[in-house]
Amino acid sequence: MKRRIITIDQEKCNGCGLCVHACHEGAIGLENGKAVLLREDYCDGLGDCLPNCPTGAISFIEKETMPYDAEAVKQHMAQRKQSGCPGSRMHAMAPRQEMTAGEVPSQLTMWPVQLKLAAPNAPYFQGCDLLIAADCTAYAYGNFHHDFIRDHVTVIGCPKLDNMDYSIKLAAILQHNDIRSITVVRMEVPCCGGLTAMVQKAVEQSGKEIPVRVQVIAIDGRRL
Repeated sequence: MKRRIITIDQEKCNGCGLCVHACHEGAIGLENGKAVLLREDYCDGLGDCLPNCPTGAISFIEKETMPYDAEAVKQHMAQRKQSGCPGSRMHAMAPRQEMTAGEVPSQLTMWPVQLKLAAPNAPYFQGCDLLIAADCTAYAYGNFHHDFIRDHVTVIGCPKLDNMDYSIKLAAILQHNDIRSITVVRMEVPCCGGLTAMVQKAVEQSGKEIPVRVQVIAIDGRRL
């Protein structure tokens, strides 16, 4: 039958994942850092995902395809709920209280921490002090949990290696939530400067006035 479904322009897609969360049928997924239509019979053609795409990568097309299968969608969503990737499931948690002798407590209060996987509407972002850290900083700076993660919601990424424009994902997080402050922790290497630039761009795109503090870590672990 001929009907309307979505199509995703891979050149425009930045892999932010907002459309994945917006699709109530689970028709969209991320593959190799890009949004894809998983099955055409999962797409109902209503386009709830369209207004959530910040780059305009999603549009409608008319084509010969399978009819929308509501029963298959129901089974798909039930299965995804039960067996979704454990590493990307949203978790909010309190810092651990019980420690063994000599153990240093983690200050992490949410999961996932990878910016690629973070959902802009995650409840722990609301009213938080946000820490945006380059991947390498926690390895270089020994007291990272105590000095930076404590009392913050944390997301991490690498502007050099990750194939996405963080500014769009970050702007969505800022727009969806009342963020009190942003702390950027980056390495002294030049490529890490891209993280600071993307955060500043995201704040501008959000239209909000949010204080931003930048801390630079030397490759030998010193705070500069």
